[in-house]
Amino acid sequence: MSTDYASLILTLENFAKLSKTRPLSLGEVLASLDKAAFALIALILVLPFMQPIPVGPFSVLGGFTFAALGWQMWRGSAAPELPDKICQVVMSAKIWGLLVKVCLKVVGFCRLFTRPRYIFLVTGVLGQKIGGFVFMASGLLMAIPFGVLPFNNTLPGLAILFYCVGELEKDGLMVVIAFGWLIATIVYFALFFFGLYYLGGEVFNYFRYKA
Repeated sequence: MSTDYASLILTLENFAKLSKTRPLSLGEVLASLDKAAFALIALILVLPFMQPIPVGPFSVLGGFTFAALGWQMWRGSAAPELPDKICQVVMSAKIWGLLVKVCLKVVGFCRLFTRPRYIFLVTGVLGQKIGGFVFMASGLLMAIPFGVLPFNNTLPGLAILFYCVGELEKDGLMVVIAFGWLIATIVYFALFFFGLYYLGGEVFNYFRYKA
Protein backbone atom coordinates (compact mmCIF):
# COMPACT_ATOMS: atom_id res chain seq x y z
CA MET A 1 0.00 0.00 0.00
CA SER A 2 1.33 3.45 -0.85
CA THR A 3 1.99 5.67 2.12
CA ASP A 4 1.99 9.01 0.32
CA TYR A 5 -0.23 11.86 1.41
CA ALA A 6 -2.92 11.28 -1.23
CA SER A 7 -3.31 7.66 -0.12
CA LEU A 8 -3.43 8.77 3.51
CA ILE A 9 -6.27 11.22 2.82
CA LEU A 10 -8.23 8.63 0.83
CA THR A 11 -7.73 6.00 3.53
CA LEU A 12 -8.86 8.23 6.40
CA GLU A 13 -11.86 9.59 4.50
CA ASN A 14 -12.95 6.05 3.62
CA PHE A 15 -12.83 5.11 7.30
CA ALA A 16 -15.00 8.12 8.21
CA LYS A 17 -17.57 7.26 5.50
CA LEU A 18 -17.69 3.58 6.46
CA SER A 19 -18.23 4.42 10.13
CA LYS A 20 -21.45 6.23 9.15
CA THR A 21 -22.97 2.99 7.88
CA ARG A 22 -22.01 0.79 10.86
CA PRO A 23 -19.78 0.72 13.93
CA LEU A 24 -16.14 0.52 12.88
CA SER A 25 -13.51 -1.18 15.01
CA LEU A 26 -9.81 -0.45 15.02
CA GLY A 27 -9.23 -4.08 14.06
CA GLU A 28 -11.14 -3.60 10.80
CA VAL A 29 -9.19 -0.44 10.09
CA LEU A 30 -5.84 -2.09 10.67
CA ALA A 31 -6.84 -5.17 8.67
CA SER A 32 -7.59 -2.94 5.68
CA LEU A 33 -4.10 -1.47 5.94
CA ASP A 34 -2.60 -4.94 5.55
CA LYS A 35 1.20 -4.67 5.78
CA ALA A 36 1.38 -0.90 5.81
CA ALA A 37 4.30 0.87 7.42
CA PHE A 38 4.47 1.32 11.19
CA ALA A 39 4.08 5.08 10.72
CA LEU A 40 0.77 4.86 8.88
CA ILE A 41 -0.71 2.39 11.36
CA ALA A 42 0.52 4.46 14.32
CA LEU A 43 -1.00 7.55 12.74
CA ILE A 44 -4.38 5.82 12.65
CA LEU A 45 -4.01 4.54 16.21
CA VAL A 46 -3.03 7.90 17.65
CA LEU A 47 -6.23 9.60 16.45
CA PRO A 48 -8.32 8.80 19.55
CA PHE A 49 -5.60 10.24 21.79
CA MET A 50 -5.57 13.67 20.19
CA GLN A 51 -8.42 14.74 22.47
CA PRO A 52 -7.43 17.20 25.24
CA ILE A 53 -9.49 15.30 27.80
CA PRO A 54 -8.38 12.05 29.51
CA VAL A 55 -9.78 8.82 28.06
CA GLY A 56 -9.49 6.72 31.21
CA PRO A 57 -8.17 3.15 31.12
CA PHE A 58 -8.07 3.31 27.32
CA SER A 59 -5.12 5.69 27.70
CA VAL A 60 -3.14 3.09 29.65
CA LEU A 61 -3.98 0.35 27.14
CA GLY A 62 -3.15 2.61 24.21
CA GLY A 63 0.10 3.73 25.80
CA PHE A 64 1.32 0.18 26.26
CA THR A 65 0.27 -0.57 22.69
CA PHE A 66 2.47 2.23 21.35
CA ALA A 67 5.29 1.03 23.60
CA ALA A 68 4.86 -2.47 22.16
CA LEU A 69 4.94 -1.07 18.61
CA GLY A 70 8.10 0.81 19.50
CA TRP A 71 9.72 -2.35 20.83
CA GLN A 72 8.81 -4.17 17.63
CA MET A 73 10.35 -1.36 15.57
CA TRP A 74 13.47 -1.35 17.75
CA ARG A 75 13.88 -5.08 17.17
CA GLY A 76 13.50 -4.61 13.40
CA SER A 77 10.14 -6.35 12.92
CA ALA A 78 8.81 -6.13 9.36
CA ALA A 79 5.14 -5.58 10.31
CA PRO A 80 3.36 -4.56 13.53
CA GLU A 81 1.32 -6.88 15.71
CA LEU A 82 -1.35 -5.42 18.00
CA PRO A 83 -3.20 -6.82 21.04
CA ASP A 84 -6.77 -8.06 20.58
CA LYS A 85 -8.17 -5.53 23.07
CA ILE A 86 -7.03 -2.66 20.87
CA CYS A 87 -8.38 -4.31 17.71
CA GLN A 88 -11.80 -4.76 19.36
CA VAL A 89 -12.23 -1.06 20.21
CA VAL A 90 -15.25 0.38 18.35
CA MET A 91 -15.79 4.11 17.78
CA SER A 92 -18.89 5.90 16.55
CA ALA A 93 -19.18 7.78 13.26
CA LYS A 94 -19.12 11.10 15.15
CA ILE A 95 -15.82 10.29 16.84
CA TRP A 96 -14.26 8.91 13.66
CA GLY A 97 -15.35 11.97 11.69
CA LEU A 98 -13.97 14.38 14.29
CA LEU A 99 -10.67 12.59 14.72
CA VAL A 100 -10.09 12.15 10.99
CA LYS A 101 -10.83 15.85 10.45
CA VAL A 102 -8.35 16.89 13.14
CA CYS A 103 -5.69 14.51 11.88
CA LEU A 104 -5.98 15.71 8.29
CA LYS A 105 -5.76 19.34 9.43
CA VAL A 106 -2.63 18.66 11.47
CA VAL A 107 -0.97 16.62 8.72
CA GLY A 108 -2.05 19.15 6.09
CA PHE A 109 -0.58 21.97 8.16
CA CYS A 110 2.67 20.06 8.59
CA ARG A 111 2.91 19.53 4.83
CA LEU A 112 3.08 23.30 4.35
CA PHE A 113 6.67 23.20 5.54
CA THR A 114 7.75 19.55 5.27
CA ARG A 115 10.24 18.42 2.66
CA PRO A 116 12.85 15.68 2.40
CA ARG A 117 15.72 16.62 4.74
CA TYR A 118 17.85 14.92 7.37
CA ILE A 119 16.63 11.71 5.76
CA PHE A 120 19.04 9.61 7.84
CA LEU A 121 16.75 10.25 10.84
CA VAL A 122 13.80 8.45 9.21
CA THR A 123 15.43 5.77 7.06
CA GLY A 124 17.53 2.68 7.56
CA VAL A 125 18.37 0.99 10.83
CA LEU A 126 18.98 4.31 12.62
CA GLY A 127 15.60 5.67 11.55
CA GLN A 128 13.89 2.51 12.76
CA LYS A 129 15.67 2.70 16.12
CA ILE A 130 14.70 6.36 16.52
CA GLY A 131 11.09 5.58 15.65
CA GLY A 132 11.08 2.72 18.12
CA PHE A 133 12.40 4.98 20.87
CA VAL A 134 9.82 7.70 20.14
CA PHE A 135 6.98 5.16 20.23
CA MET A 136 8.22 3.48 23.41
CA ALA A 137 8.85 6.76 25.27
CA SER A 138 5.55 8.31 24.15
CA GLY A 139 3.62 5.15 24.94
CA LEU A 140 5.01 4.82 28.45
CA LEU A 141 4.30 8.50 29.18
CA MET A 142 0.78 8.11 27.82
CA ALA A 143 0.21 5.03 30.00
CA ILE A 144 0.78 6.94 33.26
CA PRO A 145 -2.69 6.92 34.91
CA PHE A 146 -3.19 10.61 35.66
CA GLY A 147 -6.99 10.41 35.74
CA VAL A 148 -8.14 14.02 35.29
CA LEU A 149 -5.00 15.74 33.95
CA PRO A 150 -5.78 17.53 30.64
CA PHE A 151 -3.52 16.88 27.65
CA ASN A 152 -1.94 13.79 29.25
CA ASN A 153 -2.76 11.93 26.02
CA THR A 154 -2.34 14.81 23.58
CA LEU A 155 1.27 15.76 24.28
CA PRO A 156 2.83 12.29 23.85
CA GLY A 157 0.36 11.73 21.02
CA LEU A 158 1.79 14.76 19.22
CA ALA A 159 5.27 13.24 19.50
CA ILE A 160 3.96 10.13 17.75
CA LEU A 161 2.07 12.19 15.19
CA PHE A 162 5.08 14.30 14.22
CA TYR A 163 7.32 11.25 13.95
CA CYS A 164 4.77 9.60 11.66
CA VAL A 165 4.56 12.71 9.48
CA GLY A 166 8.35 12.82 9.37
CA GLU A 167 8.61 9.23 8.19
CA LEU A 168 5.82 9.57 5.63
CA GLU A 169 7.31 12.79 4.26
CA LYS A 170 10.95 11.70 4.77
CA ASP A 171 11.51 14.84 6.85
CA GLY A 172 13.94 14.37 9.72
CA LEU A 173 13.07 17.81 11.12
CA MET A 174 9.66 16.45 12.10
CA VAL A 175 11.49 13.79 14.13
CA VAL A 176 13.38 16.54 15.94
CA ILE A 177 10.05 18.24 16.69
CA ALA A 178 8.72 14.90 17.95
CA PHE A 179 11.56 14.83 20.48
CA GLY A 180 10.57 18.37 21.42
CA TRP A 181 7.07 17.16 22.23
CA LEU A 182 8.55 14.36 24.33
CA ILE A 183 10.54 16.90 26.33
CA ALA A 184 7.47 19.13 26.68
CA THR A 185 5.50 16.13 27.97
CA ILE A 186 8.12 15.30 30.57
CA VAL A 187 8.27 18.93 31.75
CA TYR A 188 4.46 19.16 31.90
CA PHE A 189 4.16 15.95 33.92
CA ALA A 190 7.03 16.99 36.21
CA LEU A 191 5.31 20.32 36.94
CA PHE A 192 2.10 18.45 37.72
CA PHE A 193 3.84 16.13 40.17
CA PHE A 194 5.70 19.06 41.73
CA GLY A 195 2.39 20.88 42.14
CA LEU A 196 0.85 17.87 43.84
CA TYR A 197 3.87 17.54 46.13
CA TYR A 198 3.83 21.24 47.01
CA LEU A 199 0.08 21.41 47.63
CA GLY A 200 0.21 18.18 49.60
CA GLY A 201 2.88 19.66 51.84
CA GLU A 202 0.88 22.85 52.31
CA VAL A 203 -2.24 20.91 53.26
CA PHE A 204 -0.25 18.75 55.67
CA ASN A 205 1.27 21.82 57.34
CA TYR A 206 -2.13 23.51 57.55
CA PHE A 207 -3.73 20.62 59.43
CA ARG A 208 -0.63 20.11 61.58
CA TYR A 209 -0.72 23.70 62.78
CA LYS A 210 -4.48 23.52 63.27
CA ALA A 211 -4.00 20.53 65.52
